[in-house]
Order: sequence, then structure tokens, then C-alpha cells
Amino acid sequence: MSPLPTLIEALTEVQVRLQTRSSNGPRGMLNTFVHILRHDSFLGLYSGVNFTHDPFPNPPKAKVVPQLSASLLRQLTYSTTRFGVYEELKSSTTTARTSPSFPSLIAMASTSGFLGGVAGNPADVLNVRMQHDAALPAASRRNYKNAIDGLVRMTREEGWRSLFRGVLPNSMRAVLMTASQLASYDGFKRLILSHTPLDDNLSTHFSASFLAGFVATTICSPVDVIKTRVMSAKESKGVRALLINVYRAEGVAWMFRGWVPSFVRLGPHTIATFLFLEQHKKLYRRFGGFTEGQHAL
Repeated sequence: MSPLPTLIEALTEVQVRLQTRSSNGPRGMLNTFVHILRHDSFLGLYSGVNFTHDPFPNPPKAKVVPQLSASLLRQLTYSTTRFGVYEELKSSTTTARTSPSFPSLIAMASTSGFLGGVAGNPADVLNVRMQHDAALPAASRRNYKNAIDGLVRMTREEGWRSLFRGVLPNSMRAVLMTASQLASYDGFKRLILSHTPLDDNLSTHFSASFLAGFVATTICSPVDVIKTRVMSAKESKGVRALLINVYRAEGVAWMFRGWVPSFVRLGPHTIATFLFLEQHKKLYRRFGGFTEGQHAL
């Protein structure tokens, strides 16, 4: 398991715990880290990733082998769809002389984000449930073995509609995330190239992606909290009823519950994603024989 996905998964676990914590639960990112390590051990940070290990974990013989996980399935469905649709829409409206306006980029990103949210919803439900499982009493845990087992059990025990529980807030969150991440990245990149002496290089890509990560985290935080609460709930509740209950119990502070671990997770993830994507595009244009105007950034 590479360091970046490992860190992202641990921060996601902390974020979910903060967003779903009870009134007497640990407060703040560091306190939540300590609470998880103390009560659930190191593997408690990776409830969304399934592990198979020796039932007698003596140090010399202990084996930890990552299996198919809900988080991986989510990336394969949600991220692939939103990035693929956005790039296809953007390239189809880009010529050597013109490029889509910023409002057009927002519309394209919103469309691709919505489709990605719907495509990735089943895996997202599983991911949230598996992360939230460790915070529940042993008798209340679902104990999905892996993503496939979770999909089968959810369909069998709760019906196929359970795979799309929270699809509306999840899709809206995906719309906000994609618009604030992809469209804002392109917007910040244009501003940097137009108003600074920087060229189209790693410094520009890093700066634009860092700003995009900050914007995406802040805009998506309220919807992210709602999505987590809805998906982790044992019973189906309407979003309106959930908002009323949360506001009465916590005031407006609920909107940014888990913001710090979310930014620590999303910031580096956004930077790494766009740095890789930019290099991939350059290689694609170089070996595909395209000019700089074709398949523009």
C-alpha cells in the first residue's frame, strides 16, 4: 500500500468519525486520532479498507494483505466517471483559438460531477458504513468482509434501493466537489498564467491545485457532513429532517465538522492528482501527435 492512499484513508476515517460523533465523543482531529488508536488499534484507521491477517498475530508471522476495498471501488467508479466526462466535454468545446469560459467550465464540471456521484454511490455507501462500523457497539456492526460482500448483503437484506441511499446529497456533493475542484483549478491556472510571470509548468500546476483544494474543501464541507450522516444512519431519514435535528443539536458549527482532516486529506490529494494529470496530458499530446491547441488544458 503506497503512502498517499494510506494517509488519505486514515484521514477519511477521522473525518467520518468527527462528522458522526456523538455529543460525548472526542473533539478535534488529534483527539480523534488518539481515540481511534487507543480503542481500535492502528487498523482502526483503515476501516474502509479490508484486511486479512493471521488469527494469531505473533510478530514474526503476522501478515496484513489488502483486499478489494470500498474505497478502491469508489475511486474506480466516481473518480473515473467525473474526470473522464469533464475532460471529454472540455476537449469537445476547445479549439486552437478558443476555450470554454469559466461559467461553461462550471457547467461541464457540474454535469460530470453529478454523473460521477450517481455511478459511485453504491461504493460510497459501503465506504462510509465500513468506516463508521468501528465506532458502533459490536452488536450493531455490519461487518462487511469486502466491497463485493457488502454490495451483495445490502441488496439481499435491504433491497437494491439501499445502494442509492443518500444519492441526492452525494450527487450534489459530487457536483460541488467537481465544480470547485476541476473548474476552479482551470480558472486559477488561467489567472496565474495571465497575471503572473509563471509559465505553464509545475509551479503553476502546484499553485492552482493547492488553491483548488482549499476551495473544494470549504464549499463541500456542509454537504459532506450531510452525506456522511445520511449514509451511516441505521434508518432512512429525509435530508430536511436531518438538517433540522443537526441544527437544533449543534447550531451552524455542524457545517464545518471535520474540515481540518478533510483539507489535510483533500489538499495533497488534489495537488498530486493535477500534477499527474498535467504530465499525462503532455505525454498524450506528445506521443499522439497533437498540437498545443488540441486537447488543451
